Amino acid sequence: MRIQALVIRILRQIMRDKRTLGLLIFAPIVIITMLHLVFNGGDYVPKVGFIQIPDAVEAQMDLNDADITKYTDIEQANQDIEKRRIDGYIRFGHGSPSIVLEGSDPNVNGAVIRWIQQAVVPLQPGGSTNLEMTFVHGSAEMSQFDYFGPVLLGFFIFFFVFLIAGVSFLRERTTGTLERLLSSPLRKWEIVAGYIVGFGIFTMIQAALIASYAIYVLGMLMEGHFIDVLVITLALSLTALTLGILLSAFANNELQMIQFIPIVIVPQIFFSGLFNLETISDWLNWIGPFTPLYYAAEALRNVMIRGYGWGDIYMDILVLLGFSALFMFLNIAALRKYRKI
Repeated sequence: MRIQALVIRILRQIMRDKRTLGLLIFAPIVIITMLHLVFNGGDYVPKVGFIQIPDAVEAQMDLNDADITKYTDIEQANQDIEKRRIDGYIRFGHGSPSIVLEGSDPNVNGAVIRWIQQAVVPLQPGGSTNLEMTFVHGSAEMSQFDYFGPVLLGFFIFFFVFLIAGVSFLRERTTGTLERLLSSPLRKWEIVAGYIVGFGIFTMIQAALIASYAIYVLGMLMEGHFIDVLVITLALSLTALTLGILLSAFANNELQMIQFIPIVIVPQIFFSGLFNLETISDWLNWIGPFTPLYYAAEALRNVMIRGYGWGDIYMDILVLLGFSALFMFLNIAALRKYRKI
């Protein structure tokens, strides 16, 4: 009977906690659905450029299963490679094909190489497909860790800063510290700004240490400047910090704060670059540009893999700072309206 009473009490407690009930049922369904859409998406279709390919040669090639773009100017093809509008191009000189690949994604490289080898088989004597290839970024030896490393670096910085900031600010509220501050002459925006700067100093140090360890100790590929990586991680840390503080407004304890992870953090993994968005269903991949990790991962890859500089990443950083400003504004509003103090 005592066990029965305990079981009934626990069940009633869960039923009264709508957030926990939703987490137990809704969150797993959402995540499994995303996994289904990601792994059951379409095959990647290589985007290949042709530069002045003779008609007689093109007629012999197998052009199925690829998106072909024809160029008359090699400079235009090189510009499209840099902008990743094409994955590579083929150019014929002295009777043999010359192949240039964008090269920053090993998975895309593999898809393009397989397609090119299949397409040029009829042109090779004896069916040989030994082709010389040039990589604009990366190399044939580039590993999966080199490609996924920048995304993982951004994700772990975002995850831990979000968690630590949210739990720490929640503790400030539940222990009465925030209540005492609100009764002081400090304005609400000053309280929010003070907490963000205070927590921000430590989160920025954390981000710098993680980035330094990944690049200089683990040997993660680094083609650009470390200072650019540092700026990106600092902007991402600020975004995670402001988001964590904002969501702590809607949590009453540490458990409820952790419950935001599968709802807010996990879905961003699917749109951060770990999976090719071109193979995800069209009605789902539009979510990516509305997530901070989407921009952080793109900026980190541009610097660490492609060797780009400030002129190529500043828009991503401005978007991250825009997210931070939005979360700060919402935090001030939540402090006024939703926090029961």
